[in-house]
This record gives sequence, structure tokens and C-alpha cells, in this order.
Amino acid sequence: MGLLIDSFWRAAAYCLRPRVIALSLLPLLLIAVLAWGAGYLWWSSSVAAVQQSLQTSSWLGLLWGWLRQFGVDDAPSALAPLLVIVAATPVIALVAVLAVALLMTPALVRLVADRRFPGLERKRGGSLLSSLAWSLGSTIAAFLALVVSVPLWLVPPLVLVLPPLIWGWLTYRVMTFDALAEHASKEERELLFRRHRVALLAIGVVCGYLGAAPGMVWASGVVFAAAFVVLVPVAVWIYTLVFAFSSLWFTHYVLAALERLRRERGEATEAPPAALAPIGAAAALPPAPSAAEPGVPPSSSTTQT
Repeated sequence: MGLLIDSFWRAAAYCLRPRVIALSLLPLLLIAVLAWGAGYLWWSSSVAAVQQSLQTSSWLGLLWGWLRQFGVDDAPSALAPLLVIVAATPVIALVAVLAVALLMTPALVRLVADRRFPGLERKRGGSLLSSLAWSLGSTIAAFLALVVSVPLWLVPPLVLVLPPLIWGWLTYRVMTFDALAEHASKEERELLFRRHRVALLAIGVVCGYLGAAPGMVWASGVVFAAAFVVLVPVAVWIYTLVFAFSSLWFTHYVLAALERLRRERGEATEAPPAALAPIGAAAALPPAPSAAEPGVPPSSSTTQT
């Protein structure tokens, strides 16, 4: 628990650094372009399709009739943009995770390692290709889980539980792997995954709830639909900053855990100074006394003539 809290406060402090804030803008540019392009190509058609489905639905007809009695004449046209936004939110979150993993996480890991763990040996147990494959596989699995769980979102408690759990699982898988790829060996990474699985999943779930908060704000008012192009980049930046915080949290946690693991095994956490000779070398032994030195008796092995 101490390591969990310590890494949390360190990650929060690092988020205030100008370098971290500047790095959070890089994925924002990519995600903003993708969100704008998707909105430009599919926003009108998606809203029209959802609105038509709501209007022609037989089982929703009673609801629309009941709302008309209270002065709500065109509820489908008001709900359609919100439903499209709610459906697009998980996709934007998944893209944000990938963007942070590919663009921000390596830079943030180097920042934490250089400032806090400069002597931690880099065993390079994960390559760029394996990191991409791991992130892509985890993202596909999370996306399928989101699609399968959409019908369960209609149950009020589950809509507040399932998406953060899925996003938390994805964040835990991607961020932990990338944070350990440079410093840990494959065996150390697998051991840390098993030993700290509960704590890492807890970090992921907390970050999942933090990532879900902007989505709830988006769906809270119809005015968002009118300001979609303006608010999407702002909301995506909030997502990106949340994932940057989660990346820093995971990095502080797993690198500290890796350092503790190596100490338990008796491995040195810092490289030995170059001036020190290896153990057993002749240079490490004290020089033998010379026979010419005053007060030093001759060696017993010296032959008497």
C-alpha cells in the first residue's frame, strides 16, 4: 500500500511539469485530427440514422407519446446526438490509450528513470515490435469487450462499472508492459505482473474511472452537440492528460518494484565505478612490502648465502 500511495503522489507531481504538459499535446493533435475527420465524414449521417431508429421504434413509441404530454415534442432529435457521442466516447478513449502508449509513454519512462532511477540496469526485455503487438492485442480485446458489454450498459449500475473496468484492464496491460520494456528482462516482467497484479489492476481501474469522467460530462447536456468540433479537442486533451498521469503512476510503481526485486536477489542497482577493480584482481590487493624499506624483515623465503 505504501508503494501504491507513494507512486500516486509522485505521478501527480510530475503532471505539473511543463515537459509533461507539452508532451500531452502531441497525442492531442493526432486524436483531434482523427475526431474531426470522423465527425466531418460521419456525424450527420450517424445522427440521422440514430434519430430515424428512435422515431420508428415501436417499443419506444409509448415513451415518446408520454413525453409529448409534458411538452417534449421531438425527443428523438434531442437524444440522437447524445447517443452518438456516448457511442463514440469508448472509441476515442481507446485511440487515446494507443496514442499515449506510442508517443508519450517512452518519453515519460525516460523522464522518471533518468531523474529517480539513474542507476537501474536496462535489460531491455521488450522490443518495439513486441510492445506494438502487446498494445494492439490488448486494445482489440478491450474493444471486443466493450462491444459485447454495450447491452449491459442499459442496466443503470453496470454502465458505471463495466467501461471503467475494461479501460482499467487495458491501461494496466499497456502501461505496465511499456514501463518495464526498457529496464526489466522478460522473466522479471512476468514475475512483477504476477506479484503485483492486484495493485496494478487497481491503478488501472482508478485511471479507468478518471478517464470515464470526461465522457459523463460530454453527455450531460445537449449543448455539446452544437459545439462538437470545439469541445472534442478539449475533452480529448483531458483524456490524454489522464492517461499521461496513469503512465507516470505505472512507471513510478513498477520501476520501484523492479528495484526492490533486484535488491531482494542481491543484484546491484548501480553500476560499479570505473576506478574500482573487480574482486580478486591483483590491483585490489595491498602492495607487498619491499625488502629495502627500513624496519621490514627479509622474507623467510629469501635464500641465505
